[in-house]
Amino acid sequence: MHKKSKAQLQDYFKDLTAMGNASSEQMEANRDGIQGETAENINPPPQNPKKRLSLPNLSSPSLAAEAENLESAGQPGSDYLSNSFGQANKTNVAVAPVNSDYIAPEKLEDQPREFFGSKRWIWLGGILVLLVGGTALTLPKALEMVNGWRQEAQLKAYEQEQHQDSEVLRLALLPPDQRRSKLEAIANQEELSLERSRARFLLAGDLLAEFEGGPALRVLEGLEVQYPVLAPYILLMRGRGYQLSNENDQAEATWQSILDQYPDSPVVVNALENLGSLDETYWQQAIADHPGHPRTLAILHQQLESEPNALEIQRQILQNHPTDGRTAAVINSLTANHQGELTPEDWQAMGDNFWHRRIYNQAIAPYEKAPSNARNLYRLARAQQISKLDNEAKENYRQLIATYPDSEETALALRRLAELVPPREGVQYLQQLEQQFPDQGASALAARIDLLAKFDANQAQQARQALLQKYPNSDAAADYRWRQAQEFAKAGNYTEAWRWAKEIANQNPQSDVTPKAIFWIGKWAQQLGRSADSKAAFETVLAKYPQSYYAWRSAVLLGWQVGDFNSVRFLNPPVTVPDQRPLPPAGSPTFRELYRLAQDQEAIELFNAEVRARAEGEATPELTVNEGFTEALLKLTQQEYLQGINQVLNLRNPEDPEQRKQWEELRGTRDYWQTLFPFPYQQLIFEWSEKRQVNPFLVTALIRQESRFEKNIQSPVGATGLMQIMPATAEWIAPQIGLKEYSLTDPTDNVNMGTWYFDHTHKTYNNNSALAVASYNAGPGNVAKWLQEFNNADPDLFVERIPFAETKGYVESVFGNYWNYLRIYDPDVEKLMGQVGKN
Repeated sequence: MHKKSKAQLQDYFKDLTAMGNASSEQMEANRDGIQGETAENINPPPQNPKKRLSLPNLSSPSLAAEAENLESAGQPGSDYLSNSFGQANKTNVAVAPVNSDYIAPEKLEDQPREFFGSKRWIWLGGILVLLVGGTALTLPKALEMVNGWRQEAQLKAYEQEQHQDSEVLRLALLPPDQRRSKLEAIANQEELSLERSRARFLLAGDLLAEFEGGPALRVLEGLEVQYPVLAPYILLMRGRGYQLSNENDQAEATWQSILDQYPDSPVVVNALENLGSLDETYWQQAIADHPGHPRTLAILHQQLESEPNALEIQRQILQNHPTDGRTAAVINSLTANHQGELTPEDWQAMGDNFWHRRIYNQAIAPYEKAPSNARNLYRLARAQQISKLDNEAKENYRQLIATYPDSEETALALRRLAELVPPREGVQYLQQLEQQFPDQGASALAARIDLLAKFDANQAQQARQALLQKYPNSDAAADYRWRQAQEFAKAGNYTEAWRWAKEIANQNPQSDVTPKAIFWIGKWAQQLGRSADSKAAFETVLAKYPQSYYAWRSAVLLGWQVGDFNSVRFLNPPVTVPDQRPLPPAGSPTFRELYRLAQDQEAIELFNAEVRARAEGEATPELTVNEGFTEALLKLTQQEYLQGINQVLNLRNPEDPEQRKQWEELRGTRDYWQTLFPFPYQQLIFEWSEKRQVNPFLVTALIRQESRFEKNIQSPVGATGLMQIMPATAEWIAPQIGLKEYSLTDPTDNVNMGTWYFDHTHKTYNNNSALAVASYNAGPGNVAKWLQEFNNADPDLFVERIPFAETKGYVESVFGNYWNYLRIYDPDVEKLMGQVGKN
């Protein structure tokens, strides 16, 4: 046998022995009775685990390094890495290090009999027959098979290790200069592990960002086999390393290998884009085969720079990426230069762009020229309604109802039409909605009751009774019951109020009004001297509705030290914020790993491409619950907090049973609540909260309600920035805090001013946070008026009586936010909540 083949076989025996060891360990574990256990149920690994599998790169026969090369791998080869990386051979292909604790073939005779009875000997014997005794299997084919087994073993190891605590995932969130030394230390570890592979991947990326191609190539040696979950991205990086080293032929060959090895992966487009820098025919292949991929969009825009008015390029962008922000400029160019050449599909894509950006008045003309279908007709009518073109909207709603009577858009049209016509006519449309779409019967009847109350009180009352009889479990029935309970409570009849509220708890446990109803049962029980019932009601709210504003009020009345309206500002709770990213519930393992390593651009592009592929190329695919939540995670990485938070909120209560199951499972995780209540600007908020002596969680809660953490956001009346400060208010504050120059869109200036003003409102109302928060929204004049009109002895009753629905909702939302930040990030409160859940 050729000397080089012998050297390879020696390496393979080492590798297969290690794989056999791993297999045997698993068999022994199974014999001990833990088969079928999940990773969470198995005891944690010891502090010094056995060395994991470390195998040479077997990606092609050309990898066959001489045995002398392997022995010389101990020589230093990089300023960044120690000798554990090995050296590249003359063909520029990596040779990974060999595990040191293997059993050499010549030593097999020294092993105990148990060794020969284990599966590891079956591995070795089988491969020995194939490689030495067999004639049908060539050496290259054998190399390919072993390489496949090896990567499979690494992927299985990855599945187990990805849930473990990771220092590298923490380092991934730091700037490159702050993590370099720690990454190098982990990358130089002798053991093959997921941590080492992650460290090498990040280190190579940092080097490439500094245009250090040669060092990056040395870091990447053999990594695609050791770290198969990111193998195609490692090859992309290797190609970039060759490019930076002016080895374009090697770069092209490396990127071409992605097309050969991963033809069905979206990462193919990344390779085609890179190859296109050398040969533009690759770009045309990307456009033809992958029109919806984000990197294809980048290619199209690059082509558009040299051909600004090219119709087909602009059409590709418009139809395949209608909601992308840059498509607006393409629309302007198309309407200015090619209006007569546009197709109905082009007009629909234009309408979709305006609809997505909520520029409804500009969506009207495109939808008028779009293909006729229920979706486009509804969007046209709705855009006209929003634009105050009521007659045109009514005409199109009626056309939609007549032409597409069974479509889901028709149900929306009937409801919208009832808003545009006189109440008596609107009642008829709502009756049609209830009859034609029974699943919407409860909400249709509730809307009909509101219209009947405007011209026939008797019919309205009869309809209310019908609501309770026909749809007793509906949200509309819960709302009606709550109104009844409130009327009895105002009259002082707490027993009857209790009865109506209890019906909500029994009949409508999922309604938004239910935690309020149970909380007030507790309050009314206090009034009636029934302390045990009161305590039970408050505990029920905490156990079943832990995220609600009323859970906080229940905790206060149960005596928890979580701050009441008159003491909450002075609390300074401990905070524990996650230091690594969660595992997304959707997307491929490759996407998830990219996301957790903070490779945000690559992660976003891959996820979008995967969703498009799942939806068979649809330009605006409907997301599943898990996909929607994953997209929200990606929004937060881009500091698009408003969109991310709203994305999570919009996942609530899906009608599809499978989607509802996904949503309910998500709501049971910390990741869900931490995404819904993110903690950006934490250091800044804590710094200024400490200076103003205001509870930092309360400031965070206020910012979440005011701006959703969007530093540049501006309200219609001019309030600006994180804490939504009016320019006139800023001019008044600035000289009092010695601030001569400032910008309301600068987070530091805004939080500086906002916390000062928040402290000022607290001092105005004797540190009553309910009044301070209400004043922040409605102004001090209105709060002063309410204090004169209402008795403030019972703060819960005062909040209920706030006459401005917006301000009442604002107060409840801010303190609901406060409570959620407390229960999510304060370990003491989290512990208390865990005890409530057990009870």
